[in-house]
Parts: sequence; C-alpha cells; structure tokens
Amino acid sequence: MSADAGLYLGLDIGGTKLLVACADREGTILRRAQAPTPLDLEQGLALLQRLIAEVRAEQPLRAIGVAIGGPLDWQRGIVSPLHQPQWREVPLRAMLEAAYGCPCAIDVDTNVAALGEYVFGGERANPLLYLTLSTGMGGGLVIDGQLYRGADGAHPEVGHQAIPFRCAHPERVSCACGAGACLEALVSGNAIRRIYGKAAEALNAEEWAEVAYNLGQGLRNLATIYAPALIVLGGGVALGGGARLLAVAEEVMRAGLRLVPAPQVRLSRLGYETALRGAIALAHQAAG
Repeated sequence: MSADAGLYLGLDIGGTKLLVACADREGTILRRAQAPTPLDLEQGLALLQRLIAEVRAEQPLRAIGVAIGGPLDWQRGIVSPLHQPQWREVPLRAMLEAAYGCPCAIDVDTNVAALGEYVFGGERANPLLYLTLSTGMGGGLVIDGQLYRGADGAHPEVGHQAIPFRCAHPERVSCACGAGACLEALVSGNAIRRIYGKAAEALNAEEWAEVAYNLGQGLRNLATIYAPALIVLGGGVALGGGARLLAVAEEVMRAGLRLVPAPQVRLSRLGYETALRGAIALAHQAAG
C-alpha cells in the first residue's frame, strides 16, 4: 500500500449515538453508519468495530479521527467522557491503532467540531469560534487553521463562564461543575429541562427569549475576550432554536460590545454532522 492509499475514518462517539464515516483524500464521505450508544463499555467498543467494518468495506485505512466528550487526554488518547459513565480511562487511541494499523487522533468533540466547521463549513474565518448547544455546552477556537489549547493542553471551557442572567426560576439554575450560574446551566439541553421542565423544542416564546438573552450575554463575553471573526453555533438546541434564538442572542451580544468589532454569528452549515466531519479532518491531520 502506498503512503497515500487508504480511507480516512471519522468517529463521532456521543452519549446517545455513534456516527461512523469513511472519506477519500478530498474529504468526500463515501459511506456512513449510525447506531445508539450502548451504556456498557464493552458493548460500545464491539458496536464501534461493527460500524467501522460496515463503512470500511475491507478497504485499507490511512488514518482515524475521533470526536468524543471530555474530559480526555488528547495527547495520549485516553478518554473518560462525562456522559458515558462506564467509559473511564479508556486508552482508545492505542486500541484503535493496534486494531487497524494506522495513526489515530482523538480530541474533545467541540474541538473537533470547530475544526470541521473551519475545514468543511464553507469559509475560513480567522479566528473561528464554534459553540455547541446540545445536552451540555462547549466550544472550540481555531486560529490560523490550528486548534487553540490552554496551558498544558487544557481544553478551554467556554460554557462555564458566569453571566448576568435572566431566569424565571433562578432557584433551578445549577451546573454539574459545581460552580453555580454557568452559561451551560442556563442554555444547554439539560439546563432547559431542569429550569423549564420540558425539552427545548417545547419552549414558548417567552422562554426562548430568556435562553436567547442568556446566550447573548455569553457571546458578548467570548467576543470581547477572543475577538473572533466568526462565531458558529451548532448542536440540537441551537439548530432547533434557529432564527428566533440567533437573532435575539446576536442583538444582546452587539449591544454589550464596546471595544472589539462584533463578529459574524451564524448557525452551522454542517448540521448534526459537524463533529463527524471534523473527525475526518482530524484523520487527515493524523495522516500527516
């Protein structure tokens, strides 16, 4: 097999579903597969192998990219995703490299989604900040085509900033991190269920307005600190909220900016496959 031969495999390992796809050198997805994520670790790993075999179709692999929830050690490829309690200290990169004989790169799903938006989202804005509003909330920042990392490779947790919030039920605001009134505790899917007692898609106009206001306050902080050219919103809550969420959030953000230019804000063009496409981009990076 030549150095350039083989498919690029992308894995998006989520708390509720597994997405697997293989792509060619240009990043075009050739085959994909999806299945619910089992609670059991061994069942999950076995299912991953079956899905990989399905999309690989016995063709050689050039490299593998993996998007998965944090916390994780991206340098060693050891994962402990918060929303998958049986996945603890799993040496996933070593396991995949041993099984398939090719390089593998693993990163936090929000980082991978940011990379996917930069590579496949249709514009190379610099810097590009990607935010996902899903079960939880997180984000990734791409500067000059590279993911930004904190000290010692730490993943910046943009969802765990405190904001001046509005909420009809402030007594219900509680963050899993224990720090109190984090942005994630106000606008994520879990937060919406806790505060309003319903899924995001069932919110009324007044409730959406609260969520959008709080998101706008968070965007204002991020725009001020990072000064990105573009903020992209993805994840089920953001995509489900659509224009009614985006318009108010952007208005609140712009009203609070004084010293930095207001970034463009838009919804992801990759929809629910942002992290999967990012995993393919990560595989291309791993191949060198």
